[in-house]
Amino acid sequence: MESIIHTEHLSRRFGALVAVEDVSLDVHRGEVFGVLGPNGAGKSTTIRMLCGILAPSGGRGTVVGFDIEREAEKIKLHIGYMTQRFSLYDDLSVFENLWFFAGIYGLKGKRRKARVAEVIERAGLGDRKKQLAGTLSGGWKQRVALASATIHEPPLLFLDEPTAGVDPVSRREFWDQIHRIASAGTTILLTTHYMDEAERCHRLAFIFRGRLLDVGTPSEIVTRRALTVAELEVDRTTDAADVLRGKSDVDAVSHYGHTLRVATRAGDASALIRSALDGYAIHDYREVRPSVEDAFVSMVRDEAAA
Repeated sequence: MESIIHTEHLSRRFGALVAVEDVSLDVHRGEVFGVLGPNGAGKSTTIRMLCGILAPSGGRGTVVGFDIEREAEKIKLHIGYMTQRFSLYDDLSVFENLWFFAGIYGLKGKRRKARVAEVIERAGLGDRKKQLAGTLSGGWKQRVALASATIHEPPLLFLDEPTAGVDPVSRREFWDQIHRIASAGTTILLTTHYMDEAERCHRLAFIFRGRLLDVGTPSEIVTRRALTVAELEVDRTTDAADVLRGKSDVDAVSHYGHTLRVATRAGDASALIRSALDGYAIHDYREVRPSVEDAFVSMVRDEAAA
């Protein structure tokens, strides 16, 4: 498949701090590609290098056919970029923000007027076009920011933590918009630390301490981790969780109300858990599908312990 982003051993240092180290990846045209990791993992630094905002300290790469170091200004003309703070002008109206960004991206005359009207209609902003951006809720600011980032119909869209601080309903509507944009031919690369959103991407890259841990589809990443996940209800839930966390073969234990969710790479999860909890009354036990979050937590804990 054609790569719209290609990097080889990309790195970025800030003095003695290594923010990104040896990142090699390809993002294919037309896909929704997620870069996942905890806060401070290097996600935003990576996206800034790919956008031509930040020069790499080492390695090389191309974005929409342009070299990220030598042709950064050309890259900026062919991408859309939406930051986690939305980057709107609070003292301008919705219409004025869109009009401004259309001009920044080089739209002029009738084309500029037509695109502003089109994105207002498509994003459902008609009733709010005269409202000051600073008075909008987080979900509406998100809509305006996405409309601003795509007003020039870029072939590649970068979204940096686009759903941070947004309510669940707005997050779901936002993801519907993302897939509509992708289905129309725009490639989307987004960063997030919400693991449930990973399931919505075509492919993922897991990043931790500036390094790639794995790249693939959600199902490929989960399968490669070879986890067995069980949910059980047990007496003395908190004590039982502490016992399980003390076992070297147990990757993670989480509380979901009165239910414990246990992830392990041991071959026989049932035998491991029942042996560890000998003397505890287990009322229910069932094995469930491992999630992207299960795989990521398992990888991060391995890396942190290394």
